[in-house]
Amino acid sequence: MTRATVALVLIVVFTAVGFGWRTAVQLRRHGDTGWRFTRTGPDRVVGPALVLAFVLLGAGPVVALVGEAPTAGGGVAAVVGVVLAVGAGVLTVVAQVQMGASWRIGVEHGERTDLVTGGLFGLVRNPIFTGMVVFGLGLALLVPNLPTLLGAALALATIEAQVRWVEEPNLVAVHGEAYRRWAGATGRFLPSLGRL
Repeated sequence: MTRATVALVLIVVFTAVGFGWRTAVQLRRHGDTGWRFTRTGPDRVVGPALVLAFVLLGAGPVVALVGEAPTAGGGVAAVVGVVLAVGAGVLTVVAQVQMGASWRIGVEHGERTDLVTGGLFGLVRNPIFTGMVVFGLGLALLVPNLPTLLGAALALATIEAQVRWVEEPNLVAVHGEAYRRWAGATGRFLPSLGRL
């Protein structure tokens, strides 16, 4: 199996489980998909940019399969890429499950959900986004072509913007001091880094 084929399988599984399965679970358990689309402020740019990032991450392996000589197996970068992508996928899904009814894609300003601070969220405030960024890095190591590298970079940039400009201000507005205390003790994407 070529590296591009492995990467394509990984992006399909990640998308199906991380977005499709989780949305279905959310709808079945809570009567709501968890998807929020706003058309104001930075949200109107950040969400579509993140979708574009994942389209590029998926396009990279396709371009490699169609237009380049397939690279089989090996190499340290490929192995590290697979390990990172699989580990990141597991991290993302576990964090989504731990969010329970509070899981959302996007923000509806002023919507109140429980502030989840246990499990993985006791280590970092945004483990789902950490998983998404690491997943993009893993794919970029596995298939280091232009679309995949651009997708990984755009995912990092848009996730950073989403967290800093959309989610954190909303969480401060909704949860106030409880969020500030948690954010002061817990790193944004990595333990102890990015505390407020």
